[in-house]
Amino acid sequence: MGILEVSNLTHSFGDKILYKNADFEVFKGEHMGIVGQNGTGKTTLLRSLVGEITPDAGDIRWQKNIKIGYLDQQAEIDQTLTIFEYLKTAFEDLYNIETKLNKIYENMTEDFDNKISEQASDYQSLLVNRGFYEIESNVLKVADGLGITAIGVHNLLKNLSGGQCAKVILAKILLENPDILLLDEPTNFLDKEHVDWLTDYLKSFDGTFLVISHNFDFLDKITNCILDIEFQKITKYNGNFERFLEVKGLRRDSYIREFQAQQKEIKKHEDYIARNKVRASTAKQAQSRMKKLEKMEVLTPPQTPPKPNFKLNSLPISNIKALKVHVLEIGYEKVLLPKISFEVKAGEKIVIAGFNGIGKSTLLKTLIGEISVMNGTFKFADYVKIGYFEQNLAWENSNLTPFEIVSEKFPKFSQKEIRKHLAQCGVTAKNALQKIGTLSGGEQSKVKLCILANTKSNFLILDEPTNHLDVDSKKVLLEQLLKWQGNLILVSHEAGFYDSLADKIINLKE
Repeated sequence: MGILEVSNLTHSFGDKILYKNADFEVFKGEHMGIVGQNGTGKTTLLRSLVGEITPDAGDIRWQKNIKIGYLDQQAEIDQTLTIFEYLKTAFEDLYNIETKLNKIYENMTEDFDNKISEQASDYQSLLVNRGFYEIESNVLKVADGLGITAIGVHNLLKNLSGGQCAKVILAKILLENPDILLLDEPTNFLDKEHVDWLTDYLKSFDGTFLVISHNFDFLDKITNCILDIEFQKITKYNGNFERFLEVKGLRRDSYIREFQAQQKEIKKHEDYIARNKVRASTAKQAQSRMKKLEKMEVLTPPQTPPKPNFKLNSLPISNIKALKVHVLEIGYEKVLLPKISFEVKAGEKIVIAGFNGIGKSTLLKTLIGEISVMNGTFKFADYVKIGYFEQNLAWENSNLTPFEIVSEKFPKFSQKEIRKHLAQCGVTAKNALQKIGTLSGGEQSKVKLCILANTKSNFLILDEPTNHLDVDSKKVLLEQLLKWQGNLILVSHEAGFYDSLADKIINLKE
């Protein structure tokens, strides 16, 4: 048996089947990537493996005494701790041993005993062997690698953004050095240099890991096997991501041929049954074919996800400067950055750069009026109409469907128009009628794109719009932003996405 064995796994949401009777094993030392289109059930699979949700059927068997590290970006953490204090909790068992050792030393002055002395020696050896006296330097090493030291390790957790918290949680998991890591989109909130650091870390990781990521270059570098979710099946491929693509292409073509052949056979039997079931001379043969059809395991139709083809239509712009920012100070309880001053010319596209946590999202939220200005001023031109994309997947009511959300946002749209606009952004008809809270991050982002595309604006403010999007959606978004005639302020950690787009890059670090 491997470190993990999954058999007959079946899971569905309503009438949407994610996977049916799926089997796979994970062996010690495997570095596995999990891939599949938005909404196929990648995150659901990880949550099933750690027991957060219960599948409809199937068995999940872990090897005994396996230590699991699961990156849950929604995990509740003690907000009163500093980052450094929280990261040190990864070594709580060693600190407990140190407490016991100190107590022994205190008592030894009064009551010396050889057995107690031996126990103290054992405790001391354990602390040395497990690197207890290097904890603080190891914590700082990992914190620096993930860009956390730039936030300030003595900063309280309650002061952090969602992305910053996700990085701190990831750092703690890595410091715990578990037998197996389960990571869901770990690069979403990392800058390139920190993605590079995590890549090197995972490549040299002695344990096992399962990683979900839309960053295919990252996956290609770190994996030696791939778990692919498609056609309601979970298929394991050996080799890195590039090798997987080669083999999968061949298997997909074979599956489509097999499906088409089966459909012909089914139609042939159905036609025969329809013609002969009422004839006395052939009724027996027709009955036999009906039984054969009932026993047949019908292949899932190969579905090609809808290709997004949305358009961003700009309102007219003027020759007047679109935005002037003057000695602006931003923050919540305290100022995050030195005074910021810049101007945005009419039609100019600006990228805001800087390490995660420096205040990029805070700047955008200040510009749209969600956060109050601490000092200084900013002013948009009178003609400006803003279209905003927020990176956090937060909804006022997560029980509403995408159809209902778009309908509320654009009450003049007919039902047909709503379905058309959602489809243009890659939202399937089935997903359009599911509760938004049950959809994957990528599917929710496509709903946000639908709202953005239909918002009348000439100044887009986009905060990490590509975080959860698949390749096709990113491609269309980039094409549309290149054609965009209005203004743009973009925050993105993907240099490959914005390199061809930016007229100017404002680096907050500088």
